[in-house]
Amino acid sequence: MTRALSAACKPRHRLVRCAASLSLLMLCDAPADARSLEAVIERGALTLCASPNALPFASKNGPVPGFQIELGEKIAEQLGVKLTREWVVSAIQYRRADCDLVLDVISRKDTEPAGGVRVTRPYHRSGVVLAVRGDSKATSLASLDSYQRVGVQVGSLVSMTLGKGGAITSPFVYEDDIVAALANREIEAAAVTPMTVGWFNLQHADKPLRTIPAFDSDQDLNWNIAAGLLRPDDKLRQRVDAAIETLLADGTIARIYARYGIELRPPQ
Repeated sequence: MTRALSAACKPRHRLVRCAASLSLLMLCDAPADARSLEAVIERGALTLCASPNALPFASKNGPVPGFQIELGEKIAEQLGVKLTREWVVSAIQYRRADCDLVLDVISRKDTEPAGGVRVTRPYHRSGVVLAVRGDSKATSLASLDSYQRVGVQVGSLVSMTLGKGGAITSPFVYEDDIVAALANREIEAAAVTPMTVGWFNLQHADKPLRTIPAFDSDQDLNWNIAAGLLRPDDKLRQRVDAAIETLLADGTIARIYARYGIELRPPQ
């Protein structure tokens, strides 16, 4: 897994950063046929692969679909087709799924994803922040007392970074468990993504968490987010790029993110 992703992507998919990266790994074994723009238009559908139980990212059931589903629908609308969904949680399902599109793919200028996946232009900047309770006096990582624990994902890069720096950490598998422990005063801070904090705050307006940009200078703990297309032809990739450009320009992506408590950040 890349960057701050959990090393343990298990069926309890509440981390789509994990699910999205897993999808790229699983797609390495997918058929090699390219999907052309012409084929998508002729079929009248663009297929998004997503996890069925991973809010705020995606959900098969419930009152809200998740921002990946909403964004996928808008991209498909720009192409003049409908969005179809492949719900996937396991390696076997990913291999069998007929995916055109995966979202929340980590985009690096110097590396293309494996498995024939081509990334679009990035539309968001994410990474790791330090979250604290609203009543915390902490203003930086250094302002924490030496005995105060920081919640981290087990096996993550940030856990290793903090460990080398001498911080006391408490390992968790899932980010939502980390912020829950923080709210319950089991730990003093949490090294998590802004998306997790934003979704938590939307659901817990009575006890919102505060974020500190403690890792902004670490390039390994910050990354651009893009859409991933499975072996598209150039025309399909160009059309999806144009769709994302339009959705950024008219504020659609920012509005979708805001409904889930997330601030859209410009990629770098």
